[in-house]
Amino acid sequence: MSTRGTKPGTADGGPALFRVVRFWSRRWINRTSEDLPDELRHAQHVQVVEVVAATIEQGGEATITSVAHQLGLDHSGASRMVRDATAAGHLSRAESEHDRRRTSLALTTRGEQLLADAHEWQRHVFAELTADWDDQDRRQFAGYLRRVCDQLQA
Repeated sequence: MSTRGTKPGTADGGPALFRVVRFWSRRWINRTSEDLPDELRHAQHVQVVEVVAATIEQGGEATITSVAHQLGLDHSGASRMVRDATAAGHLSRAESEHDRRRTSLALTTRGEQLLADAHEWQRHVFAELTADWDDQDRRQFAGYLRRVCDQLQA
């Protein structure tokens, strides 16, 4: 196996990261426990709610364009996801205060609950996956994951 262009000790990091991404991107619903609420089985709703919440938390305005950008979708795909999440009661739409041509998105109470439930389930899955790890390894790995996510946002 070639390790061209990699630093010693990092050769397996990239492929391992993408194996994790592939695994979870296709198994959100299939790998869930039987007690998972139906709302959390709608991965697209969770994705949209997470993007809207993160955008607002970072001081930005959540729009269909920001959803499209964060999820790597075209505008029409993001628009459909926003439409569906709005119809499910997770988002509200209003005219943008900055540009009347745009729609500003916000979480509803139901959307906030979906986000809280999704994060709780994600914590549960992380705890299960690392159950036989010592606490220091678990904290260190969680820190590295947050660090990667922070770098992706920069």
